[in-house]
Amino acid sequence: MAEVLTKTMQAIGFEAPGGPEVLSLGEAEIPEPGPTDVLIRVAYAGVNRPDCIQRAGHYPAPLGASPILGLEVAGEVVAVGEDVPRELIGQEVAALTPGGGYAEFCRAPWGHCLPVPEGMPLKEAAALPETLFTVWHNVFERGMAAEGDRLLVHGGTSGIGTMAVMLSKAFGLEVIVTCGDEAKCSAARQLGADLAINYRERDFVEAIKGYTGGKGVNVVLDMVSGDYVARNLKCLAEDGRHVTIAVLGGPTAELNMGFVMMRRLTLTGSTLRPRSDAFKTALADEIAQHAWPLFTSRELKPVMDRTFPLAEAAAAHARMEAGEHIGKIVLEVTPL
Repeated sequence: MAEVLTKTMQAIGFEAPGGPEVLSLGEAEIPEPGPTDVLIRVAYAGVNRPDCIQRAGHYPAPLGASPILGLEVAGEVVAVGEDVPRELIGQEVAALTPGGGYAEFCRAPWGHCLPVPEGMPLKEAAALPETLFTVWHNVFERGMAAEGDRLLVHGGTSGIGTMAVMLSKAFGLEVIVTCGDEAKCSAARQLGADLAINYRERDFVEAIKGYTGGKGVNVVLDMVSGDYVARNLKCLAEDGRHVTIAVLGGPTAELNMGFVMMRRLTLTGSTLRPRSDAFKTALADEIAQHAWPLFTSRELKPVMDRTFPLAEAAAAHARMEAGEHIGKIVLEVTPL
């Protein structure tokens, strides 16, 4: 175990909301772990779309959370709160965090950590928590996806998209994705997608109708919202479930509720960050039992895009917002 010999750390911050260029490397106080927290020396931090939205001023940190960006990390536990077993000190973990990941040290609730086994690179471990927690909850819990179901995922090569493809195929689902070009469609197929639709060249509603013989899909994982919602509903089979997890196309959608009633559709959605620590701990426990073993055994591995040094967080955000990435972008903080 490495001792924490200072009270300050390097961290990414910004003085005012704006584009990626507002991000800069500076100093911050090392957080103190609360009674049920661990303090992690961060090796790598995952970059996620909510980070970009928070930086732009549209997704403030929840009350009591660190204002520093970063919702997932991997590294070594260097201190624990009074209610946490001291045996965790020195262990490597991947953690879902309420914020604070873009820094040398990050505080996270003990119950939101997953053990990193020997043989799993910390770079990959840092790319897992946010997408894994989000996909598990929204596809399998809220979307009630089961073996044999068909799933439609928009943004099939994003961090969320690649996780949804991998995890859904592992649990026996048929997966259809949309992507913005043929290279991304090809990458999605290699990952296991049964059908990849270039939405710039084909109407995904008609493509899905033709592929399924008019039967449609059982679940839609929607990250667009806006005018996509009405189109998504046309893709759903009877008793289908529409799960929204982001509103990149705008939060407002026009719905034909008669159509929803006639086909007995379920519309739901969620955001993970504001949920209680107890909820996330229960979710982590379920993931540890059912999904984490697929990654610890190396049966599944996250799709990695690019790694940037912590000081180049602005470049990482620019790449994400340009839509150039396939898979996860991570920041290298203090490799162990």
